[in-house]
Amino acid sequence: MTYPLPNNSTDLSGQTAFVTGASSGLGVRFAKVLASQGAKVALAARRIDRLQSLAQEINEAGGTAAALEMDATDSDAMKAAIEKAQSELGLVSILVNNAGIPDAQRAHKMETDLIDRVIDINVRAPFILSCEVARRLIASNAPGRIVNIASSSAYTYSGEGAALYSVSKAAVVRITETLAVEWSRYGINVNAISPGAFESEMMDGMLERMGDITQHFPRKRIGNPAQLDSTLLFLVSPSSDAVTGTSIRVDDGQGVR
Repeated sequence: MTYPLPNNSTDLSGQTAFVTGASSGLGVRFAKVLASQGAKVALAARRIDRLQSLAQEINEAGGTAAALEMDATDSDAMKAAIEKAQSELGLVSILVNNAGIPDAQRAHKMETDLIDRVIDINVRAPFILSCEVARRLIASNAPGRIVNIASSSAYTYSGEGAALYSVSKAAVVRITETLAVEWSRYGINVNAISPGAFESEMMDGMLERMGDITQHFPRKRIGNPAQLDSTLLFLVSPSSDAVTGTSIRVDDGQGVR
C-alpha cells in the first residue's frame, strides 16, 4: 500500500460522526471540528434546544448536522439514537463518547442514586454505544473509529472529592484497551483522550466549588478545548490507522508531580 507524504490527512468527507454530550463544553467543540473536516455529525444529549441551536450553526456554516435527544442512562434511547443517526445521516463510522458527569462528593457521603448515575453515564453508556456502533460496522464490513473521552484523573487523584469520577474514567481507559483488542480484526480502532482541566460546563462547577485551582498547575492555566482539536482529528483520521487501544493524555503538565 502506498501512503501520501506526509500521511496526515484529516479529511472526513463521506463519514458520519456521533458525538455524545454535544450540548455543551468539549462536545460542542468536537462536533464543530468534525463537521469542519467534512463529517456529517449526529449531536446527542438531553438538552434538545441546545442541540438544535448547534445543528443550525453547523448547517449554516456549510456542514451537515442533526440534533438527537438522548438520555445516556436509558439503553433503549441510546440504541434508538444510533439507529436514527444512521437513518438520517448514514452508517456511523466515528463515535465520540464524550458525555460524562462528576460526582462532586466525598465517597462516604454519596447517595446510591448518584453512584448509579455516575456509573451509568460515565461507564455503561460508552460501552453500550460502542457496541451498537461496532455491531453495525462489522455487519457492513466497514472500518470505524471510536474515541472515548477519559480524564487525567484516571491516572492521578488528589483527594478533591471525586473518587468515583476517577474510578469511572479509569474504567473508560480499560474499556478502550479491551474493545480495541476485540475489534482490531474488523478495522475498528478504539482510542481515548484523557484531558486535564479544560474549560467546560463541568469545570465551571468545579471552579465555583473549589476556587482557583490553576495555582497548583505548573502553567497556572485551564486548557482551552481548541487545544484538543489535533488529538481528536488524529484519532479519527486515516493517519491513525495503526493506533488502537491507546489513551492520549492532554493535561498541559497538570498531572506532573
